[in-house]
Amino acid sequence: MAVGKEMVKAEVGMEEKEKWLMHYSSFHQILLVGEGDFSFSLCLAQSFSSAYNIVATSLNPYDLLIKMYKKAKSNLEGLEKLGAHLLFGVDATKMKLHTDLKMRKFDRIIYNFPHAGFHGKEESRIMINMHRDLVHGFFRNASGMLRGNGEIHVNHKTKAPFSDWNLEELASQNSLVLFECVAFRREDYPGYNNKRGAGSRCDKSFPLGACSTFKFRFSPTGTNILGNMNGISKHTRLPLTNTVSIDCSRIFVGYCNHAVETLGRSDYNVGYTVLEVVRLGLERYMAEGPGRTLTGYINLMQELQLLSRSRSAFLRRMLLGSDQ
Repeated sequence: MAVGKEMVKAEVGMEEKEKWLMHYSSFHQILLVGEGDFSFSLCLAQSFSSAYNIVATSLNPYDLLIKMYKKAKSNLEGLEKLGAHLLFGVDATKMKLHTDLKMRKFDRIIYNFPHAGFHGKEESRIMINMHRDLVHGFFRNASGMLRGNGEIHVNHKTKAPFSDWNLEELASQNSLVLFECVAFRREDYPGYNNKRGAGSRCDKSFPLGACSTFKFRFSPTGTNILGNMNGISKHTRLPLTNTVSIDCSRIFVGYCNHAVETLGRSDYNVGYTVLEVVRLGLERYMAEGPGRTLTGYINLMQELQLLSRSRSAFLRRMLLGSDQ
């Protein structure tokens, strides 16, 4: 069983220092779905020097897994030593009912290159529909397993026929909205080896080509009401003549969606989310560019404050108007 963060701190007798690898923090509760040889999970764990925040799962049972992938056993042993919670035989389309998962909530849920298996040509409509059914089932389960400001990340090829899966449409059918799509590069994750995962060549990698990390958030409406931050002013009558800065939009887009999530979810902890956004926003801002200063971040916070006040006034007018 994974040890809680506070217990780890008590044992080492010091404050834990947050570590980042790309979009992932050692302070995030992370669920990995459909792992191959568990090299991606191990990459995160080694970057964090700990895996107590990681739950890594595979559809395959353990005995089959170590036969399929020659490095699976050593990767799993490395994860166990670092404190990961490992689960086998987990179906991504039914995982919210799993005994070890049904009471858990996560900051990040990651599915690397989902694939329904090799049952024909990738461009055939039968295969595309099989892949879409898999992703749809995953979204249906994952959407209910997020913490308040949590994100679902799907790494996926962006050229046809893979683009024909239409991830954004599948997400919208499960109360999720796409808020960012960034290029995925395998070299950003040292030690990660993507695997075919099926057939006689299951342990072989496949060419990635053009691919991206698709990032989704929960939204009960299924539409990204506040995701397009440059369009907020026409809805909230912001006292601004210029558009919202790119940095503010990118770093705080999750916070600016939280009003929608708050009204649609009973388990949304607003106080926790605001503090987390401020702290994580600073970490991200400082890490993304050399020479950045606290003053620059404070300027973004002032911009966010203006957005928040305007949005609060807009919601107040809406609520008062609904009582009349």
